[in-house]
Amino acid sequence: MAMAGAAIGLGKIWRFPFMVGEHGGAAFIIVYVVATLLLSLPVFLAEVIIGRRSRTSAYGSWAKLRPTKFWKIAGFLPVLIPIIITSYYSVVGGWALEYLIKSCQMTFIHTAPDQTSAIFGTFISQTWTPLIMAAIFLIATGVVIAGGVKGGIEKFSKITMPVLFVLILVIMVYSISLPGAKAGLLYLIKPDFSQMNAQTFAYAMGQSFYSLSLGMGAIITYGSYVSKDENLFVSGLGTAASDLMFAILAGFAIMPAVFAAGIEPNAGPGLIFQTIPFVFSKMGVTLPIVSAIVSIIFFLTILVAALTSNMCMYEVVVAYLVEKFGIKRGKASVIVFAVIGSLGIFSSLSFGPLEDVHILGKGLFDFFDWLSSNILLTIAGFLSVVFAGWIMKEEDLKDEFTNGGTKQKNIRWFNFVRFLMRWVAPTAVVLIFITNFIL
Repeated sequence: MAMAGAAIGLGKIWRFPFMVGEHGGAAFIIVYVVATLLLSLPVFLAEVIIGRRSRTSAYGSWAKLRPTKFWKIAGFLPVLIPIIITSYYSVVGGWALEYLIKSCQMTFIHTAPDQTSAIFGTFISQTWTPLIMAAIFLIATGVVIAGGVKGGIEKFSKITMPVLFVLILVIMVYSISLPGAKAGLLYLIKPDFSQMNAQTFAYAMGQSFYSLSLGMGAIITYGSYVSKDENLFVSGLGTAASDLMFAILAGFAIMPAVFAAGIEPNAGPGLIFQTIPFVFSKMGVTLPIVSAIVSIIFFLTILVAALTSNMCMYEVVVAYLVEKFGIKRGKASVIVFAVIGSLGIFSSLSFGPLEDVHILGKGLFDFFDWLSSNILLTIAGFLSVVFAGWIMKEEDLKDEFTNGGTKQKNIRWFNFVRFLMRWVAPTAVVLIFITNFIL
């Protein structure tokens, strides 16, 4: 359930829709599905196998199974990546918290539709309010993490995952019923293959890695907690299926509403915060109470998704500190809060006082997002699948994959999955990684 929380999170509701909007609609979704099954699933299985075999955190897993200097140094990568991602994820989580508060205050009902987009721009350009919201969100994450996996993450996920699923279904039903939503539905189900290019593949794979929490140490860390009786192949298929299903649900929940509002689908990271309030404002003219309720449900969904995503990455860094330095979980959680919170300040201020600061032509928020999803996650995912496919002994890999030969169905799939780990996934990841620099 904790791994499902890692897969079903903010990357779906916030990131997936605007990536679909920027990279070809239905054509992007098709590539995303293929990338998840043929590339991301082997990487996911590699990471959870490495975690369970090593019984240690993401930092120490590679080095424990292969104690060489290279793998010891490389082990720090899955610790660094969650720090970067969580720093700007917390900023987005703060946005969700602010918009939930605005929904409870019925702000969008009392705002003219053509002014709702300006609310977002005014909010993120401020200095203190976004920082305070991000801090509150990060504190909530740390409190749950301090409770541990059984007492904190698992308990939280068992409650919120079903709620999150129901909430997104409610939003989807409402969204596709809006006037003008048909264009959004066609955008999602009728592919325009003329828009498909090398960049489509690059960003689809990046999104697949991102949404399955690959390369950031989360799956390796959770894998170290998994029982030896657990069928990893079935768990992997279940997580990948949950990932795909929730992504498609999120697309059908967001895109029809975007088209109904007459907004361009390629609006970028602020898509849901700029366009969805427009819909609520329009609906509030005739159905103010319904609009208020749906608005609250929607941004509560975003907030829950943000928390599940943040927790899985926060846990990676906490587990590293507990294992490496023997620090208690509570104290480790405070340290991680300080580090992530400090870095997140730069992402938050990149829309205000630091908006003129650019790295490689990108604002600080966009740079951190690009660096993590297009570069670091790809490298870490590549290392994981190469480690499982080439470095681990075949008998060890098979032992984990088949639970010591007790899972007969897994035995039949082993050679095919190992082939994907050794040849298909690494080759595709390298080619797509190169694509990020030549486009």
